[in-house]
Amino acid sequence: MVFRFPKSLDPITLFHAPSLQSSTKVLNILKSASAAASAADSPVGRGEFQLEITTAPPTADQLRNILDYVSGAPGSAGNVSGATYAVSEIVKGARDAEDAVKRFKEDEGRFVRPITVDWTNGQAVVGENESAILKMVRQAHE
Repeated sequence: MVFRFPKSLDPITLFHAPSLQSSTKVLNILKSASAAASAADSPVGRGEFQLEITTAPPTADQLRNILDYVSGAPGSAGNVSGATYAVSEIVKGARDAEDAVKRFKEDEGRFVRPITVDWTNGQAVVGENESAILKMVRQAHE
């Protein structure tokens, strides 16, 4: 018998705002996908993932990663829908990534929610695009 360490679950984080209907919708999508992934006959097409839900804003480093993921920057997987998001869709009023970080440090309330992030595969979905969220969740273990 060969001993193997259990594989850690890929973290998927929802930056959540409970007061927003769109954010609550995303939370329900992710909870359903997580439950389906943990079922033995998973129709989701991937293994389980670690769902992290936070109402806190990202750290500055996390924000930089999210901006890279959604911009289609070289070396990033980009977002799942194939289109890139404008920086202002992540941080209100930002012109570019540098401006986004600056504005975010001045006022973390500028960070837009909901944003769902697959840290392992470098992908993010802004908003409540259910098909893009489910596609990202399915891809995480392929």
